[in-house]
Amino acid sequence: MNRTPTIARVFQYTALGLFIVFLGFPFVWLISTAFKSDRELNSLGVHLIPTQPTLDNFVQALESQGLVQAAVNSIVVSLATTLVVVLVSVPGAYVMARYRGKIRAAGVGWILVSQIIPVPIIIIPMFFILRAMGLFDSLGGLGIVYVVYSLPFALWMLQGYVAGIPVDIEEAAAIDGAGRLRVLRSVVLPLLRPGLIATAIFTFVSAYNEFFFALVLLQSSEKYTLSVALSTFVNGQGISLIGPLAAGALLASIPSIIFFAILQRRLTGGMLAGAVKG
Repeated sequence: MNRTPTIARVFQYTALGLFIVFLGFPFVWLISTAFKSDRELNSLGVHLIPTQPTLDNFVQALESQGLVQAAVNSIVVSLATTLVVVLVSVPGAYVMARYRGKIRAAGVGWILVSQIIPVPIIIIPMFFILRAMGLFDSLGGLGIVYVVYSLPFALWMLQGYVAGIPVDIEEAAAIDGAGRLRVLRSVVLPLLRPGLIATAIFTFVSAYNEFFFALVLLQSSEKYTLSVALSTFVNGQGISLIGPLAAGALLASIPSIIFFAILQRRLTGGMLAGAVKG
C-alpha cells in the first residue's frame, strides 16, 4: 500500500489550514476588538470573545472622525479610477500583445521602469504638477495619480490575458468581414472578461486602500479618504482610540469585500464562458 499520496495530502491540508489561520486571525481579532468595551480593552486579560459586546466604538467612530464622508470619497475615487484604468488598458494591452515593434518595446519599458521607481521619489514632482494644475487637495487630482500609478500593472496583467486568446479566432472573424474594432468588441472583450474583472478588482482595492498619496495630496478633512481618516485615530504617542479604530477599520473593509464578492461571481462565470468558447 502506497502511503505517499496520503502523507502528501495531509501536509497540503495542514499547510492550507495554517495559511487560512494566518490570514483570518487578524480579521477575527479586529472584529473582537471592535465590539469590546473600553474597560475590557484596558484590562490585563486577553479574551478573543468580548464578555460584554458593545456598539459604542462604532458610534464613536462614525460621529468623531467623519468616516461616512471619507467612505464616500474613497468609493467615488476608487470607482472612477477603476473605470478609467480598464477603459485605457484594454486597447493598450491589445496593442502590446498583438503588435511587435517599437510601440510594444516602449510600453514594456515604461511598465518596468514605473514599477522600480520608489514612491517617495515621485511624490514631490506630483505635488508640484497637481498644484500647478489647480488639482492639489482635490479628489480629481488624487484620482489622476491613482490612474497613473495603477495603469502600468493593469496593462501588464491584461496583455497576458490578451496573449492567451488564440489569434485564429480573430482571423476567422476578420474573414467574415468584421473590422478591427468589431473584432475587439465582439470577439476579444467577451473572452477577456476574466482579465477585465481581475484588473478591476486589483485597481479598486489598490486605490481604496492607498494611504501615502492621499496623505500627502489631501489637506482638507472633508476630502479625506478612509485610510487617511482612520489615521486620525493615532496620535504622536501611539493609538489613542483602539476600539473606535478597530470599529472604523471593520466598517472600512465592507465596501471592498462587497465589491470583490460581486465581481468574483462574474469572474467565475467569465472563466467558464471563456473555456467553453475556446
